[in-house]
Amino acid sequence: MSTQDNISVNLKVWRQDGPNDKGRFEDYSLKDVNTHMSFLEMLDVLNENLMKEKKTPIEFDHDCREGICGSCNLVINGIAHGPEARTAACQLHMRHFKDGETITIEPWRATAFPVIKDLVVDRNAFDRIMSAGGYVTVATGNAPDANALPISKVHADSAMDYAICIGCGACVASCPNSSAALFTGAKIAQLSKLPQGEPERKQRVKSMVEQMEKEGFGDCSNFGECEAVCPVGISISAIATMRTEYVKAMFS
Repeated sequence: MSTQDNISVNLKVWRQDGPNDKGRFEDYSLKDVNTHMSFLEMLDVLNENLMKEKKTPIEFDHDCREGICGSCNLVINGIAHGPEARTAACQLHMRHFKDGETITIEPWRATAFPVIKDLVVDRNAFDRIMSAGGYVTVATGNAPDANALPISKVHADSAMDYAICIGCGACVASCPNSSAALFTGAKIAQLSKLPQGEPERKQRVKSMVEQMEKEGFGDCSNFGECEAVCPVGISISAIATMRTEYVKAMFS
Protein backbone atom coordinates (compact mmCIF):
# COMPACT_ATOMS: atom_id res chain seq x y z
CA MET A 1 0.00 0.00 0.00
CA SER A 2 1.39 3.39 -0.98
CA THR A 3 1.95 6.02 1.70
CA GLN A 4 2.53 8.78 -0.88
CA ASP A 5 -0.10 11.35 -1.81
CA ASN A 6 0.67 11.03 -5.51
CA ILE A 7 2.04 8.16 -7.56
CA SER A 8 2.76 7.32 -11.18
CA VAL A 9 1.32 4.18 -12.74
CA ASN A 10 1.69 2.30 -16.00
CA LEU A 11 -1.51 0.81 -17.37
CA LYS A 12 -2.01 -2.13 -19.73
CA VAL A 13 -5.66 -1.83 -20.79
CA TRP A 14 -7.64 -4.24 -22.94
CA ARG A 15 -9.06 -2.47 -26.00
CA GLN A 16 -11.61 -4.13 -28.27
CA ASP A 17 -13.69 -2.24 -30.80
CA GLY A 18 -16.61 -4.67 -30.77
CA PRO A 19 -17.68 -8.23 -29.97
CA ASN A 20 -16.42 -9.59 -33.29
CA ASP A 21 -13.14 -7.67 -33.32
CA LYS A 22 -9.78 -8.94 -32.20
CA GLY A 23 -8.75 -7.24 -28.97
CA ARG A 24 -5.34 -6.09 -27.83
CA PHE A 25 -3.61 -4.50 -24.86
CA GLU A 26 -2.61 -0.86 -25.10
CA ASP A 27 -0.13 0.86 -22.79
CA TYR A 28 -0.73 4.16 -21.01
CA SER A 29 1.07 6.14 -18.33
CA LEU A 30 -0.37 8.43 -15.69
CA LYS A 31 1.63 10.75 -13.46
CA ASP A 32 0.62 12.47 -10.23
CA VAL A 33 -2.26 10.10 -9.52
CA ASN A 34 -3.78 11.07 -6.18
CA THR A 35 -3.77 7.99 -3.96
CA HIS A 36 -7.13 9.02 -2.50
CA MET A 37 -8.74 8.50 -5.91
CA SER A 38 -10.87 5.43 -6.52
CA PHE A 39 -9.81 3.12 -9.34
CA LEU A 40 -12.64 4.38 -11.54
CA GLU A 41 -11.69 8.01 -10.87
CA MET A 42 -8.23 7.13 -12.09
CA LEU A 43 -9.78 5.75 -15.31
CA ASP A 44 -11.79 8.98 -15.62
CA VAL A 45 -8.54 10.95 -15.53
CA LEU A 46 -7.03 8.67 -18.16
CA ASN A 47 -10.07 9.18 -20.41
CA GLU A 48 -9.90 12.95 -19.98
CA ASN A 49 -6.27 12.83 -21.14
CA LEU A 50 -7.18 10.64 -24.11
CA MET A 51 -9.96 13.01 -25.19
CA LYS A 52 -7.61 15.98 -24.95
CA GLU A 53 -5.32 14.09 -27.32
CA LYS A 54 -8.28 13.46 -29.68
CA LYS A 55 -8.11 9.73 -28.94
CA THR A 56 -10.98 7.35 -28.23
CA PRO A 57 -11.67 7.01 -24.49
CA ILE A 58 -11.80 3.61 -22.82
CA GLU A 59 -15.27 2.14 -22.35
CA PHE A 60 -15.95 0.73 -18.89
CA ASP A 61 -19.10 0.01 -16.91
CA HIS A 62 -20.13 1.81 -13.73
CA ASP A 63 -23.18 3.20 -12.01
CA CYS A 64 -23.47 3.74 -8.26
CA ARG A 65 -19.72 3.85 -7.49
CA GLU A 66 -20.67 2.78 -3.97
CA GLY A 67 -20.05 -0.96 -4.28
CA ILE A 68 -23.72 -1.95 -4.32
CA CYS A 69 -24.79 -2.24 -7.97
CA GLY A 70 -22.22 -4.66 -9.42
CA SER A 71 -21.60 -2.69 -12.61
CA CYS A 72 -17.87 -2.07 -12.15
CA ASN A 73 -16.80 -5.42 -13.54
CA LEU A 74 -13.03 -5.26 -14.05
CA VAL A 75 -10.23 -7.79 -13.75
CA ILE A 76 -7.31 -5.92 -12.19
CA ASN A 77 -3.90 -7.59 -12.21
CA GLY A 78 -5.59 -10.92 -12.81
CA ILE A 79 -8.05 -10.63 -9.92
CA ALA A 80 -11.75 -9.86 -10.32
CA HIS A 81 -12.34 -6.40 -8.75
CA GLY A 82 -8.66 -6.15 -7.78
CA PRO A 83 -6.45 -7.07 -4.82
CA GLU A 84 -8.63 -5.94 -1.89
CA ALA A 85 -10.95 -8.59 -0.46
CA ARG A 86 -14.68 -7.82 -0.35
CA THR A 87 -14.17 -4.62 -2.34
CA ALA A 88 -15.80 -3.77 -5.65
CA ALA A 89 -13.59 -2.10 -8.26
CA CYS A 90 -15.33 1.23 -7.74
CA GLN A 91 -14.40 1.18 -4.05
CA LEU A 92 -10.79 0.18 -4.66
CA HIS A 93 -8.45 3.13 -4.06
CA MET A 94 -5.15 3.96 -5.68
CA ARG A 95 -3.34 3.88 -2.34
CA HIS A 96 -3.33 0.10 -2.71
CA PHE A 97 -0.87 0.38 -5.61
CA LYS A 98 2.82 1.23 -5.58
CA ASP A 99 4.54 4.12 -7.28
CA GLY A 100 5.67 3.03 -10.76
CA GLU A 101 3.56 -0.14 -10.67
CA THR A 102 2.21 -1.65 -13.88
CA ILE A 103 -1.52 -2.39 -13.62
CA THR A 104 -3.23 -4.73 -16.07
CA ILE A 105 -6.95 -4.09 -16.65
CA GLU A 106 -9.17 -6.59 -18.46
CA PRO A 107 -12.89 -7.30 -18.87
CA TRP A 108 -14.68 -10.36 -17.47
CA ARG A 109 -13.63 -13.28 -19.67
CA ALA A 110 -16.37 -15.86 -20.21
CA THR A 111 -18.24 -17.15 -23.25
CA ALA A 112 -21.53 -16.24 -21.59
CA PHE A 113 -20.29 -12.65 -21.07
CA PRO A 114 -19.31 -11.50 -24.59
CA VAL A 115 -17.32 -8.28 -24.83
CA ILE A 116 -19.32 -5.33 -26.12
CA LYS A 117 -16.41 -2.88 -26.25
CA ASP A 118 -13.14 -2.53 -24.36
CA LEU A 119 -13.90 -3.38 -20.72
CA VAL A 120 -17.69 -3.64 -21.11
CA VAL A 121 -19.29 -7.07 -21.31
CA ASP A 122 -22.86 -8.23 -21.88
CA ARG A 123 -24.14 -9.72 -18.60
CA ASN A 124 -27.73 -10.22 -19.79
CA ALA A 125 -27.27 -13.93 -19.18
CA PHE A 126 -27.73 -13.20 -15.46
CA ASP A 127 -30.99 -11.39 -16.22
CA ARG A 128 -32.26 -14.39 -18.17
CA ILE A 129 -31.44 -16.71 -15.26
CA MET A 130 -33.41 -14.44 -12.96
CA SER A 131 -36.29 -14.29 -15.44
CA ALA A 132 -36.41 -18.07 -15.42
CA GLY A 133 -37.54 -18.14 -11.80
CA GLY A 134 -35.67 -15.84 -9.45
CA TYR A 135 -38.79 -14.18 -8.13
CA VAL A 136 -42.12 -14.84 -6.41
CA THR A 137 -45.23 -14.71 -8.61
CA VAL A 138 -47.88 -15.66 -6.07
CA ALA A 139 -49.84 -12.82 -4.47
CA THR A 140 -48.27 -12.09 -1.11
CA GLY A 141 -50.15 -8.86 -0.37
CA ASN A 142 -48.68 -5.86 1.36
CA ALA A 143 -45.64 -6.10 3.57
CA PRO A 144 -46.72 -7.78 6.83
CA ASP A 145 -45.69 -6.76 10.32
CA ALA A 146 -42.19 -7.88 11.19
CA ASN A 147 -43.34 -10.64 13.54
CA ALA A 148 -46.35 -11.83 11.52
CA LEU A 149 -44.54 -14.54 9.52
CA PRO A 150 -43.02 -17.49 11.41
CA ILE A 151 -39.43 -17.19 10.16
CA SER A 152 -36.66 -18.22 12.51
CA LYS A 153 -33.78 -15.81 12.99
CA VAL A 154 -31.40 -18.44 11.63
CA HIS A 155 -33.34 -18.70 8.36
CA ALA A 156 -33.90 -14.94 8.10
CA ASP A 157 -30.20 -14.23 8.62
CA SER A 158 -29.22 -16.92 6.11
CA ALA A 159 -31.63 -15.55 3.48
CA MET A 160 -30.23 -12.06 3.97
CA ASP A 161 -26.66 -13.34 3.60
CA TYR A 162 -27.57 -14.69 0.15
CA ALA A 163 -29.77 -11.73 -0.81
CA ILE A 164 -26.83 -9.31 -0.71
CA CYS A 165 -25.46 -10.75 -3.97
CA ILE A 166 -25.06 -7.78 -6.34
CA GLY A 167 -24.85 -9.86 -9.53
CA CYS A 168 -21.53 -8.41 -10.65
CA GLY A 169 -20.23 -11.62 -12.23
CA ALA A 170 -16.88 -11.75 -10.42
CA CYS A 171 -17.66 -15.37 -9.55
CA VAL A 172 -17.87 -16.23 -13.26
CA ALA A 173 -14.75 -14.24 -14.17
CA SER A 174 -12.64 -15.93 -11.48
CA CYS A 175 -13.84 -19.50 -12.03
CA PRO A 176 -11.63 -21.69 -14.26
CA ASN A 177 -14.88 -23.15 -15.65
CA SER A 178 -16.70 -19.80 -15.95
CA SER A 179 -19.41 -21.20 -13.70
CA ALA A 180 -22.36 -19.09 -12.55
CA ALA A 181 -23.15 -21.49 -9.72
CA LEU A 182 -22.49 -18.98 -6.93
CA PHE A 183 -24.75 -16.32 -8.43
CA THR A 184 -27.54 -18.77 -9.27
CA GLY A 185 -27.13 -20.58 -5.97
CA ALA A 186 -27.42 -17.35 -3.99
CA LYS A 187 -30.64 -16.37 -5.76
CA ILE A 188 -32.14 -19.83 -5.25
CA ALA A 189 -30.95 -20.20 -1.64
CA GLN A 190 -32.35 -16.79 -0.68
CA LEU A 191 -35.92 -17.73 -1.59
CA SER A 192 -35.63 -21.32 -0.37
CA LYS A 193 -35.18 -19.99 3.17
CA LEU A 194 -38.36 -17.90 3.14
CA PRO A 195 -42.03 -18.96 3.25
CA GLN A 196 -42.83 -16.66 0.30
CA GLY A 197 -40.60 -18.81 -1.90
CA GLU A 198 -42.11 -22.15 -0.88
CA PRO A 199 -45.00 -22.48 -3.41
CA GLU A 200 -42.67 -22.27 -6.46
CA ARG A 201 -39.64 -23.84 -4.81
CA LYS A 202 -39.26 -26.92 -7.03
CA GLN A 203 -40.02 -25.24 -10.33
CA ARG A 204 -37.77 -22.31 -9.48
CA VAL A 205 -34.61 -24.34 -8.97
CA LYS A 206 -35.22 -26.51 -12.05
CA SER A 207 -35.88 -23.52 -14.30
CA MET A 208 -32.95 -21.44 -13.07
CA VAL A 209 -30.41 -24.27 -13.21
CA GLU A 210 -31.57 -25.27 -16.70
CA GLN A 211 -31.32 -21.64 -17.88
CA MET A 212 -27.84 -21.35 -16.40
CA GLU A 213 -26.78 -24.35 -18.47
CA LYS A 214 -28.42 -22.96 -21.62
CA GLU A 215 -26.43 -19.72 -21.27
CA GLY A 216 -23.15 -21.59 -21.64
CA PHE A 217 -21.76 -21.25 -18.15
CA GLY A 218 -19.44 -24.05 -17.05
CA ASP A 219 -19.99 -26.56 -14.27
CA CYS A 220 -18.86 -25.91 -10.72
CA SER A 221 -15.81 -27.93 -9.62
CA ASN A 222 -15.56 -26.48 -6.10
CA PHE A 223 -12.40 -24.46 -6.73
CA GLY A 224 -13.69 -21.79 -4.34
CA GLU A 225 -12.32 -18.86 -6.34
CA CYS A 226 -15.84 -17.45 -6.60
CA GLU A 227 -16.14 -17.02 -2.84
CA ALA A 228 -12.61 -15.57 -2.63
CA VAL A 229 -13.33 -12.69 -5.03
CA CYS A 230 -17.00 -12.00 -4.22
CA PRO A 231 -17.13 -8.32 -3.20
CA VAL A 232 -19.94 -8.99 -0.70
CA GLY A 233 -18.66 -12.30 0.64
CA ILE A 234 -21.30 -14.76 -0.60
CA SER A 235 -20.45 -18.22 0.78
CA ILE A 236 -20.12 -21.26 -1.48
CA SER A 237 -22.67 -22.86 0.84
CA ALA A 238 -25.13 -21.29 -1.62
CA ILE A 239 -23.94 -23.78 -4.23
CA ALA A 240 -24.50 -26.69 -1.86
CA THR A 241 -28.02 -25.40 -1.16
CA MET A 242 -28.74 -25.12 -4.87
CA ARG A 243 -27.59 -28.68 -5.50
CA THR A 244 -29.68 -30.00 -2.62
CA GLU A 245 -32.73 -28.09 -3.82
CA TYR A 246 -32.24 -29.37 -7.37
CA VAL A 247 -31.98 -33.03 -6.33
CA LYS A 248 -35.09 -32.69 -4.18
CA ALA A 249 -36.98 -31.05 -7.03
CA MET A 250 -36.01 -33.71 -9.54
CA PHE A 251 -36.73 -36.76 -7.38
CA SER A 252 -39.71 -35.74 -5.29
